[in-house]
Amino acid sequence: MSLPWLSILFLGPLLAALLVALAPVRWARWLAAASMGGSLLAAGAALLAFVPAGARFQLIERMPWVPMLGIDYFLAVDGLSVLFLPATALLFLGTLVVGWRQPGLRDGRGVAVSLLALQSITVGVFCAMDLVLFFLCWELSILPVYALLCQAGVTAGARAAATRYALLMLGGGFPLLLAIVILIGGAPAGAADLPSLLAEPLPLGRQYLILGLGLLAFGLKVPLVPLHTWLPPIALAGPGGLTALLVGLKIGAYGLIRFALPLAPQAAADAYWLLAGLGTVSVIYGAVGMLAQSNLRVAMAYSSISHVGLVVLGVASLTVDGVLGGISLLLNFALATGGSFLLLACLHQRTGSTDVAALGGIVQRAPWLAAGVLFCGLAGIGLPLTSGFHGEWMLIAATLGRHTGAGMAALFGLAIGASAFVALYRQAFWGEVRTAPVAPMQDLTGRERAVLWSLFGLILVIGLYPAPWLDIVRPAAQAWAAGFGR
Repeated sequence: MSLPWLSILFLGPLLAALLVALAPVRWARWLAAASMGGSLLAAGAALLAFVPAGARFQLIERMPWVPMLGIDYFLAVDGLSVLFLPATALLFLGTLVVGWRQPGLRDGRGVAVSLLALQSITVGVFCAMDLVLFFLCWELSILPVYALLCQAGVTAGARAAATRYALLMLGGGFPLLLAIVILIGGAPAGAADLPSLLAEPLPLGRQYLILGLGLLAFGLKVPLVPLHTWLPPIALAGPGGLTALLVGLKIGAYGLIRFALPLAPQAAADAYWLLAGLGTVSVIYGAVGMLAQSNLRVAMAYSSISHVGLVVLGVASLTVDGVLGGISLLLNFALATGGSFLLLACLHQRTGSTDVAALGGIVQRAPWLAAGVLFCGLAGIGLPLTSGFHGEWMLIAATLGRHTGAGMAALFGLAIGASAFVALYRQAFWGEVRTAPVAPMQDLTGRERAVLWSLFGLILVIGLYPAPWLDIVRPAAQAWAAGFGR
């Protein structure tokens, strides 16, 4: 009998957070590191236990939670979600290691507790099959993000950014809650779980309502333009590790793929123009926004807006290649974009800034750090032989097959974004040393290299040999597309 891996991944970090809260302060980071290392091993075990050719939903754990309301503790994964388990565990461990020098983690337990709570909640988002459980995880994620921004923010505007984020996300929770109430109210016997709801499509009128509410709720977290305004301030004011988590783990895009589109299949097919339009605008806006930035963290935030717009644009085709490419690119976010923000956090710790004007000559002083930023940045823009290439290729192909104009616009936006990254990198990392903080800066430590090299290795392995990873996702992608008759 296999262990309940999903519950271990979901509840284990919460128990570790409680232990960290009660333990002596000097043990906080070590206990958090042990918990996150254990989560990484458990995520690997869950991935090994998953059989791509088997039933769609696997590793099922289900028991009554609130029987009178038909709410269950229901966890499961399929090919669309199982790869996010090790990606989440690895990115959280990287965040902890890179933040080892952060005052909040060195002198207190608050950051460690918040990180562990956020890890638990994030796993819940990826594994929850009961809509009420999913909603609770979705809303509770606001609390540790707010706490991390307040505890470990790097500029004076961190608290204002935290408040703005919390208010916007709380507001975005109302349409999601309303959608869930409508879904449960229209389902046989008040079923609140995803498999049951997928088996009984809603009337078309309700589908339009569910799709609209889902686009508003999930689009805010994606974020899609014009709902993106919270991300650049957090990228600037928040700790680099938190930004890596918010940008690297795109739970908003996952929510669109997992819930909003398949629960309203006919409405999604009819509203292709809206989804494609939002995706295209985000691709171009994010790329052009990069050109106007002088801060590397803000520029990378705009880059993520552009690339997640490509995910929405490709998934809007409602095809196997579209969702397969979308999941592939979301996983690349965790590796490449998450890695970029972790490295920029290292840079900020050493120089006190990520403004291009305050940098220069970093290649001479910290070659490993400079090489890492370049490598992750190139993977983020889809360089061949990296993990970002195959996802972008499939998304562009799916878009061109459905709407040539949108596909060409997306290619134009991606070209602008790639040019902007190369220009910013050249100004920040090459040339002469322009400011005093850069001159004595230390390169990556052995601890930082160990975690980041793990990310780099996965980027290369997936880029060079993507077939095993795509084979894990493909059966679920085919089942997903079949729900739209494709």
